[in-house]
Amino acid sequence: MIKAIFFDIDGTLVSFKTHKVPQSTIDALNLLREKGIKIFIATGRHPSIIGLGNNINELRFDGYVTLNGQYCFTDNKVIYKKSICREDIVKLIEFLKTSNYPCAFIEEKEYMYINHINDDVKTVLKSVNVPLPNVKDISRALENEIFQLNPYIPPEKDHIFMDILKNCDLTRWNPLFSDIIPAGGGKHVAIEKVREFYGFSKEETMAFGDGENDITMLSNVGIGVAMGNANEAVKKVGNYITTSVDEDGIYNALKYFSII
Repeated sequence: MIKAIFFDIDGTLVSFKTHKVPQSTIDALNLLREKGIKIFIATGRHPSIIGLGNNINELRFDGYVTLNGQYCFTDNKVIYKKSICREDIVKLIEFLKTSNYPCAFIEEKEYMYINHINDDVKTVLKSVNVPLPNVKDISRALENEIFQLNPYIPPEKDHIFMDILKNCDLTRWNPLFSDIIPAGGGKHVAIEKVREFYGFSKEETMAFGDGENDITMLSNVGIGVAMGNANEAVKKVGNYITTSVDEDGIYNALKYFSII
């Protein structure tokens, strides 16, 4: 019996075309609530921008796995967080002083900033209907915890950052930028913390996703569902491939498994 379901945002709950949660998904979430099944966000987004550019704030969730699992909270209680080690941040800031790569730094309390903005930054954030981050002096990262880094680079340049960030892991859901988090992190880690918090077993959980940063999540729940618009790597790990976000994918999968 499924007792908790985790949902990615962009490309899963929210359409890239309309920047909205489809009505069929809203109906499905309401049916889950009526059955007493807990529902959670599981996203790479910062908590402060979960509802930016979409209608998610009109919905109610039981908890949030944010920053790809590095900051997890429920009922205004932080139940898990893990930041990038200072040694890596020091090395990265030194590197960025002499390079031209845009890189966003993400702190805990509604604070995101970037060293500079180029066309790739504009393209990515436009695709998810989110405003551009503030350009700030990134040296502030030396005095504050950083939970995620977002360098705007293509996959063939990932090694440049990972050669510097020895204590980090990299994932991505877009070819123009990557998500860099502490080594050993990921959405699945925070989901394990949520399970411990509520007393759920792995078999009692389900997850929906479409990006490569969802792979570990889909692999570490009882039922992992890949959206029809997911890339092939995600579809390979899903227990089931549903239709796309724009074709009632969440509703259809929940009906398929007789959960609603």
